[in-house]
Amino acid sequence: MEYRTLGRTGIRVSRLCFGSLTVGPLQANLPVKEGAKIIRRALDAGVNFIDTAELYGNYEYIREGTAGRSGSVVLASKSYAYTGEGMRCSIEKALRETGRDYIDIFLLHEQENELTIRGHWEAVEELLKAKQKGTVRAVGISTHSVRGVRAAAAVPEFDVIHPLINMKGIGIRDGSVEDMKAAIAGAFRAGKGLYGMKALGGGALISVKEKALAFALSVPGLASLAVGMQSPEEVDCNVALFEGRPVAPEVELAVSRKDRRLHIEDWCSGCGRCAERCSQGAISLVAGKAFADRSLCRLCGYCAAACRDMCIKII
Repeated sequence: MEYRTLGRTGIRVSRLCFGSLTVGPLQANLPVKEGAKIIRRALDAGVNFIDTAELYGNYEYIREGTAGRSGSVVLASKSYAYTGEGMRCSIEKALRETGRDYIDIFLLHEQENELTIRGHWEAVEELLKAKQKGTVRAVGISTHSVRGVRAAAAVPEFDVIHPLINMKGIGIRDGSVEDMKAAIAGAFRAGKGLYGMKALGGGALISVKEKALAFALSVPGLASLAVGMQSPEEVDCNVALFEGRPVAPEVELAVSRKDRRLHIEDWCSGCGRCAERCSQGAISLVAGKAFADRSLCRLCGYCAAACRDMCIKII
């Protein structure tokens, strides 16, 4: 496994970051012991970086999965808090529920631009206080927007940026793939540490995963990529791909045979773009939200590409 340093933070992370959303209650909802076992499998394979968020509700999985070796695991979490008190509570909750003395990276969750960052500045100030105390090592933002990356790059107090990037631009809110690559390059030149998300487009690019991951790994400036994994076989497959090794046939077979489904997040606004894009008639609006008929869905991922808010994933 290759490791790189996140900008000027001094934090060394594996190129493959364990995206933990998929094991928890918002997606696969695995039993805690099973989810923790998958985390340990990744750690045993050389992954030293885990991405989570308060929203994911999976700190218990991480606590159990890293038990006895949390000091060697880099943990990134995120919060939507916009007040100092709210962020203080978010930090305390993360420390308490993961059983750690510090969180390596703490980010403002899903910032869109300089205006939203300004609106969350009280929370940023709380993060900076935590950094001074040593309960947080590095701070920054996660974002799905080009403008968000550019705005964060201009903030001296930010150490880390977690941008969305994939070869099809699925989920980028305000520009093209090339726009996002340029913004990432600019942030890297500004000394920011960057690790990417959604390299597989929320599952829409699983059928071309080798090509999709190779693209994201080739983006200059990205130290790591967070990839969601919810089975031992997915861990083994991704570790092999990140290490440049062939995937074992039995692992490839197990991953390809996984029973996947279309997952629609609760924050769906019911805009209807996914239904318009679906040529199979598998998606409709029910009570103001998108609904997928599994009997008609081919898991092509075209609906996910049409969703501006990244509500649709294949899991």
